[in-house]
Amino acid sequence: MEITSEIIQQNIEKAQNGDQVAFTFLLDFFWNEVYGFMLKRTQNEHDTDDIVIETFAKAFDKIGAYNSDYGFNTWLIAIAKNVHIDMLRKKKSSLFVDYSEGDDERAFTVIDDTPTVEDDLIKEQNLAQLLRYIKKLKPTYQEVIQMRYFQEMSYQEIADNLEEPLNNIKVRLLRAKKLLAEVITKKKK
Repeated sequence: MEITSEIIQQNIEKAQNGDQVAFTFLLDFFWNEVYGFMLKRTQNEHDTDDIVIETFAKAFDKIGAYNSDYGFNTWLIAIAKNVHIDMLRKKKSSLFVDYSEGDDERAFTVIDDTPTVEDDLIKEQNLAQLLRYIKKLKPTYQEVIQMRYFQEMSYQEIADNLEEPLNNIKVRLLRAKKLLAEVITKKKK
């Protein structure tokens, strides 16, 4: 089946009405274009994966704001550029630190910041709470979060392990993170 601009526009409209199948269609159709563009900019596959996933997450959250006077791919690329700029700013701010002569003296009086028993206990409690939140998700979402963040598997390794297409895994992880954030937000209110 040939994908025409009419089919793309129909899927955009469906996605604007919350249709998950339309979201998946748009992600599958535009993924390679956005990924290729960002890979040329970043020269780093890991950063590109993160940027493109965040791009689609932001696009789907704000799809109601999409103006059909412009190409959907152009809109996605603009979002991707902004996500990349934000990433560079965060990296830059963490790389550069102001240095003064007084810092030499303070360097010799650095306090030992090794975690105390209390710190370890708090960390364990926070992890236990996070695991309780994760358990509230559907098993398929729990599984991809477990593989990605606790087993530190790449997207491709997860896809191979679950014998599913890579884009399906990316969409599932995107949804899992969004649902987990909603669960945590509801519990904190």
